[in-house]
Amino acid sequence: MTQMTEKSLKPAEAAATPVKKEEGWWETVKVIIEALLIALVVRTLLFQPFNIPSGSLVPTLLVGDYLFVSKYAYGYSHFSLPGFFDPSPEAVPGSRDLNLGILHVPSVATIARTLNIPQPELAGRMFASEPNRGDIIVFKLPSDGQTDYIKRLIGLPGDKIQVQKGRLIINGEMVPRQEIAPYPTVNHFGKPEEAPRYIETLPGGVKHEIIQIDGDDGTFDNTRVYEVPPGHYFMMGDNRDNSSDSRLPGDQGGVGYVPFENLIGRGEVIFFSIAEDTPAWAIWRWPWAVRWNRMFQRVH
Repeated sequence: MTQMTEKSLKPAEAAATPVKKEEGWWETVKVIIEALLIALVVRTLLFQPFNIPSGSLVPTLLVGDYLFVSKYAYGYSHFSLPGFFDPSPEAVPGSRDLNLGILHVPSVATIARTLNIPQPELAGRMFASEPNRGDIIVFKLPSDGQTDYIKRLIGLPGDKIQVQKGRLIINGEMVPRQEIAPYPTVNHFGKPEEAPRYIETLPGGVKHEIIQIDGDDGTFDNTRVYEVPPGHYFMMGDNRDNSSDSRLPGDQGGVGYVPFENLIGRGEVIFFSIAEDTPAWAIWRWPWAVRWNRMFQRVH
């Protein structure tokens, strides 16, 4: 008969076992904390996820698209950083230093003033880099400084922008467009229809698709000339007849001119996309609701 035996621990080994268990537990906690810190840094300084709630950029971006926005693309402002990193706290009422009871963390601007370091000159941005015409940009709505909007950059500082009979005119030159197959969408009343679709080529060579639900006779298809002020940008949606953008002033429910400091970042890639009527958490509906062909598409 084989006798079952169980190895007994020596006193020293028995005393050491709880220590090893405690060390293993602490290592797990450290890994979790490090992962959270890395995620915080990535989201704060590098990439931030956004989802598309409206159809103003159809066909480029659809309702239900989720995309990563590069926050470093244009540098950082008080609209794109937490308060204690704020390079220009004077633009926001109150102190932007971080106060945690007995712990006081000064903002970047406070430290810079203390050390007599010159402050950035480009509209309160650190590491500023100007955007390019045609970029898809997330920004804070100028009229409230709170709401996130996403549009395409059409006009640079000093540009003169106009729309006449549905045609975009930049600095007196009509932007070329090429008609392609109609785009299946819904009209203002939610009814299915096919909208005229074009490939538009902006100055500088950026090509992108636009649709015009109302053809060339929409509400904002005949506008005045907009002269973009210094340090501001003119934004438009690709769904030209269903976009609240810079063609309408902020005090009339539109966007108006967008200050450089309001820019959050540039749209880079769609990492997830799901049908408009399906919440992302409804995993059991993913097989037929997820738009698999849009996953990991570059935004342009």
